[in-house]
Amino acid sequence: MNKLFGSILSLLVFSQVTIVVGQPVDPDSPPRPDSASTNRPPFARSSNTNDPITRIRDEGLNHSQVMKTLSYLSDVIGPRLTGSPNLKRANEWTRDRLASWGLTNAHLEPWGPFGRGWSLSRFSAQIVEPQAIPLIGYPSAWSPGLVKGLIADVVHFDVRTNSDLDKYKGNLEGKIVLAGPEREVPGRYEPLARRLAETNLLRLANAGPPRTDSPFGGARTNQSSAAPIRQRSRAGATNSIQASTNAVEGVTRGGDRPPRGGQSFGRNLAFLAREGAALVVTASSQGDGGTLFVSSASAPSPEGRGTTSSTNAPRVWATNAPVIPPQITLAAEDYNRLVRMIKQGEKLKMAVDLQVQFHDADPMAYNTVAEIPGTDLKNEIVMLGAHMDSWHSGTGATDNGAGVAVTMEAVRILQALKLQPRRTVRIGLWTGEEQGLLGSRAYVARHFGYYTNITNSAVARAPRDSRADNAIADRRSTNSNRKLIEGSEYNNISAYFNLDNGTGKIRGVYMQGNESVRPLFRRWLEPFYDLGAETLTLSNTGGTDHQSFDAIGIPGFQFIQDPLDYFTRTHHSNEDVYDRIQGEDLRQCATIMAAFVYYAATMDDKLPRKPVQ
Repeated sequence: MNKLFGSILSLLVFSQVTIVVGQPVDPDSPPRPDSASTNRPPFARSSNTNDPITRIRDEGLNHSQVMKTLSYLSDVIGPRLTGSPNLKRANEWTRDRLASWGLTNAHLEPWGPFGRGWSLSRFSAQIVEPQAIPLIGYPSAWSPGLVKGLIADVVHFDVRTNSDLDKYKGNLEGKIVLAGPEREVPGRYEPLARRLAETNLLRLANAGPPRTDSPFGGARTNQSSAAPIRQRSRAGATNSIQASTNAVEGVTRGGDRPPRGGQSFGRNLAFLAREGAALVVTASSQGDGGTLFVSSASAPSPEGRGTTSSTNAPRVWATNAPVIPPQITLAAEDYNRLVRMIKQGEKLKMAVDLQVQFHDADPMAYNTVAEIPGTDLKNEIVMLGAHMDSWHSGTGATDNGAGVAVTMEAVRILQALKLQPRRTVRIGLWTGEEQGLLGSRAYVARHFGYYTNITNSAVARAPRDSRADNAIADRRSTNSNRKLIEGSEYNNISAYFNLDNGTGKIRGVYMQGNESVRPLFRRWLEPFYDLGAETLTLSNTGGTDHQSFDAIGIPGFQFIQDPLDYFTRTHHSNEDVYDRIQGEDLRQCATIMAAFVYYAATMDDKLPRKPVQ
């Protein structure tokens, strides 16, 4: 019996275990040892009580305010759609909070013009005939509202070819339209949440440098490879109507490429509008169990040949956006049931109340910026940041209230300990990230530099009248066709550190192909091996604000994080809420972020740069 117990114990100690996250950690509980790090030596605390890293660890792990910050941002302020009053409130609250901690030059910096804001006033949807069926759903952002409550017949609009449109002509006026087929909901046999196993981290560490033939300077590796990489479109998340269209066409969509083949939904949407459809309903493009993923409404392009995912089409938030029908998204199970009932001859009536507000008094958007002044190298800058805007069906807790709270906590730690940096530490809380990194791109263009003569077709364009149009270089354009215009602070910035992959703890750093920072980062991570952070990879991760800096040659870095349930449950969904946050992980993230910023702000030289390609 003892021998069996010993064998089991050895297996548990020496095997590589993937930890699955269940219930949220109590934000006030002390950090517990990470079971994935039991073979690593504990941090050797210095006997010198003034050792900065020892003090940073103690403040960050034992006296954290990160969850308090996050709760106010996500629970009290709530969702923060770009251009909305909630986002402006978040701008002002974070500015004031940073100033209260002693940061200087705390201000809102405008960029744009962006366009119209949007907020939801009231929404409900249910089937009222032949029986009552409450529905799980949410309006798409920038959808128009209904003039008054709607009760109407429900029609299934299943179009696969142009000829299929004929049967719907004259039959859709005033109707509620289910646009697209049922979406298969496969069984789940794997956990929704996971930690990165040692094999994942080893594969990531062995990865080569990123490709240089793609926009933003690197390939977007998918979830099944070395690490969890953001799969968002560069112009925002794939909208639900287009996702339904892809299901009709059997198309697997990557990035923001238009669908290939089949009936264009751009034409279908224009057809629905001409026919007088009162409301367009789509199934959530992913998720199950009541989780739905919602982003922006769709609009046909001016030519009617596609949707507004087309590069030159007006966006739905633009002041010149085309008139579109109201649009909502339903959870897949609810949507599928309605389609099946209609196919079996049932006549459905749905009651919908949808009231919205558009906000066009101020077309500008704003980043929040504040500083800890440096000393002898105060003209040089170390930046950290995260994006503050979110989608609207959740409260933007994991995407990306977590990153905002962590970066704010990092500067709070430095201030609380009175660790005076040599370089000025500057925090940037960006907006418009979900629409294409717009806020950070504009900031980089204004302060650090931008490219001219860029064929930027693959990148979401910034708002008109902004030099941010040129802030991101299209790596597929020839070097001879572009010129870097350096801004006033281009040679002063040392590095930018970003956090934007959910609530998971930091496991290392994406070095963005910059091999010269490896020895520095290796040394900086050593005090955190016991917390599970030790992996360095040359590869790139896509879709976060560090790329606005990296694209013009500034050392910009995103941290490797455990995926947990970010991509499976919370990213752009109605489950992006505070309760999905892991407090222990955020404390670890803020501690490591504070240490990296401190190291970068106190070393003798700026971080080495890789050649601009």
